[in-house]
Amino acid sequence: MDEDGVDRSVAMGIGWTDLALAREVNDYIIESARAYPDRIVGFCSANPAWGEEVAREVERCAKAGLVGVGELHADTQRFDIADADTMRPLLEVADQFGLAITVHTSEPVGHLYQGKGHTTPQLTMRFIENARDFPNVKIVCAHWGGGLPFYALMPEVKDALQNVWFDTAASPFLYSPGVFPIAAELVGADKILLGSDFPLIGYRRIRRQVEEAGMMPGDFPNAGPLNV
Repeated sequence: MDEDGVDRSVAMGIGWTDLALAREVNDYIIESARAYPDRIVGFCSANPAWGEEVAREVERCAKAGLVGVGELHADTQRFDIADADTMRPLLEVADQFGLAITVHTSEPVGHLYQGKGHTTPQLTMRFIENARDFPNVKIVCAHWGGGLPFYALMPEVKDALQNVWFDTAASPFLYSPGVFPIAAELVGADKILLGSDFPLIGYRRIRRQVEEAGMMPGDFPNAGPLNV
């Protein structure tokens, strides 16, 4: 972080399927966030397929100081993100504690790569619409939301994005630098979080892509240099 000029990082696990493993990783993130409270912001790993157990684990982590959940990965964790009943236990506890939920999203077109899944803008929108019943939940769509910001030209989509943000994790693998000014115009620069997908990509590479677009990290007021 010091080498890359990062003040604070968001640290999270991946989409674990095993509850015991997720708890072990969550405990490590809790310890790290407590050890470096001014540098590390912690999210917990959880799986909606656990049913009511997901709510108990997220509540435990929230009470320990973690501020979000993620990254959810519907394909590898084998749950239906668009199903309201499946997502309700997680959304209820996230609403209770005002947590953010980061969702792995993918583009419905373009090149294939390891990790590209089926949570395309269509499914992501169904999750967002179901989450509107939980107004304290903040949704972060990873990897530019699979292109969801481009649909904000549709008034009903933009209206649904009130509690939704988009991170730039792995951006150089997905889009040309022009995605930054275009997305900022469509959804607002305050909706864009500068994530890297570290250790896959370092923050310097994301910053370089921002600069190639003729912008600076400071142009995204709610982002800060987040190493997601």
